[in-house]
Amino acid sequence: MTGGEQGWCPEPDGPLAGLRAGVCGQGAAVWHAGRLLASLGAVVVAGRDAWRDVDGVIDARGVLPSTWDGPAVRTVDTTAAEDWASCGAMALTGRRAGPALRAPGEPASAAWGALLALELLARIGGREVVLPGPRVLGERAAIAGLGRNAPSSPSGTTRLVRAADGWVAVNLARGWPDLPETDPWSFVELSIAGRPVAEIVEKARTHGFPVGVPATEDDQLAARGQEGEVWPFVLNGRVRRARPCEEYVRTEPRRWRLPPTRVVDVSSLWAGPLCGHLLTSLGARVIKVEDVRRPDPARQGPGEFFDLLHAGQESVALDLGTAGGRAALDRLIGGADVVIGNEHPPRGGKCWVSITAYGRTGPWAGAPGFGDDTAVAGGLVAWDPATGIPAPCGDAIAAPLAGVNAALAAVACRLAGGEWLVDVALREQAAATLTGTPEPGPVPAAAAPVARRPAGRAPALGADTARVLAES
Repeated sequence: MTGGEQGWCPEPDGPLAGLRAGVCGQGAAVWHAGRLLASLGAVVVAGRDAWRDVDGVIDARGVLPSTWDGPAVRTVDTTAAEDWASCGAMALTGRRAGPALRAPGEPASAAWGALLALELLARIGGREVVLPGPRVLGERAAIAGLGRNAPSSPSGTTRLVRAADGWVAVNLARGWPDLPETDPWSFVELSIAGRPVAEIVEKARTHGFPVGVPATEDDQLAARGQEGEVWPFVLNGRVRRARPCEEYVRTEPRRWRLPPTRVVDVSSLWAGPLCGHLLTSLGARVIKVEDVRRPDPARQGPGEFFDLLHAGQESVALDLGTAGGRAALDRLIGGADVVIGNEHPPRGGKCWVSITAYGRTGPWAGAPGFGDDTAVAGGLVAWDPATGIPAPCGDAIAAPLAGVNAALAAVACRLAGGEWLVDVALREQAAATLTGTPEPGPVPAAAAPVARRPAGRAPALGADTARVLAES
């Protein structure tokens, strides 16, 4: 159980160095918000009087005086169990005919904390916005009509399969060796049964197939400096951490301003587009770039979900298999303040948001992965108490966790200015939520997932290509 009014001290040289944020509240989401802000460099003051002498405050206790005219986000205190039950993801966790299950850690509270922190930074930077809460975790499932289906994911593309010495999350989005068209999961289960996990993982990665194995220690985490407690942000090659504290370092006052921001988004599916969507909500100009030969696969999914993530943006379609298409993309990137994507080497003077399965560095840097299998690899697996069947938590939950944290880091870096490489690993976003211990008492009833109404229609593929390229 997390919560309690906790102040935080940052490590030096983060993008929010010099910022002082107040948190008034004892709930899990407020605790996560303070922790995340401090990991990005802010000094976080806690308590009833935390609104004094700060740049902005998150108030869950209703203690802000009526005379306060500074940046503030007003919310309510809730427990991690309440956040998980209300966000819609709990209803997606478990067997189809079994009970909805609680997740390990605090994924819903962590997501809500990131959104609270993001809204506060936007307000400190001069943008009056109201962002969604943790129900973003269940929006895709709500629109697509998905439900819990353990040991498979709600979408059915991933399943936890028993091997000789453990469980492996197999994702069939890219197929599987010799996979038949009929009854593919029976074939996968037979091909894995009796074989050791290490052998299965090695073969899968050799062939480029995504798999996930729950682990708290391995060569990849060690190579990335994530031994022990995992943190979500790796900036300029360094894991960003914070520590609880009660004595705060005085910082020089600074004027914070979120400047007009041009974003080039070359990502796809959910994590990167959610980051772009949140930046759009903050007033950024977001240009979504797709390859005419391989458009974003999410265009083939529910149109309402694609509209939700991409309304208000511009669409550029390029043939990236040609020199002309690649040159056009280079020009677009050259004029961007923020770039979302992982296939291009970072350039100076901007914020690069790289979202990958396991991170840009380490022995697993090139390993494929999606939101469900990487969440399992990060430890987000629930267990049915009646049957012992494992259940993926939520719907591809590592993807929206990565999206909200990527947006928070991007805004922090944009406020700071300068050159930043934000290295977001899906697996680490899941693992970073494994904080606290479950609160005692009954688990609240699970609410069904719901989705916001899209702000409009997403642009058709390439609808803005000519106009946008004429500007570059």
